[in-house]
Amino acid sequence: MNITGTIDRPLTHDPQKQAPMKPSTSEPRGSATPDFTTTGANDSRQNRTREMHLMPEAMARAHMRELLHTAEQERPAARLVTARRMQRRAERASMRARRALAMAVMQA
Repeated sequence: MNITGTIDRPLTHDPQKQAPMKPSTSEPRGSATPDFTTTGANDSRQNRTREMHLMPEAMARAHMRELLHTAEQERPAARLVTARRMQRRAERASMRARRALAMAVMQA
């Protein structure tokens, strides 16, 4: 038994599988309202997939921005550590020079 669907009870609810509506011959051409297009829905769906594809890139950018921010915060501390190390080295060199000068004066 081959049952065709009606408007109230279509054979399938999938619009791709439904038969296309044919224009009526009794109505004058162009009197009906234009077909409804779903370009807006397709565009938003396309944008959503584009956003989904670009999401890892955005996450990587955010991660790199966070790393740069952390590095910028740590940079003054690293400079301070380096400056203190250089100061201690300079003090040791000064003490060696003073000792050497004292030894030279004592021997003369």
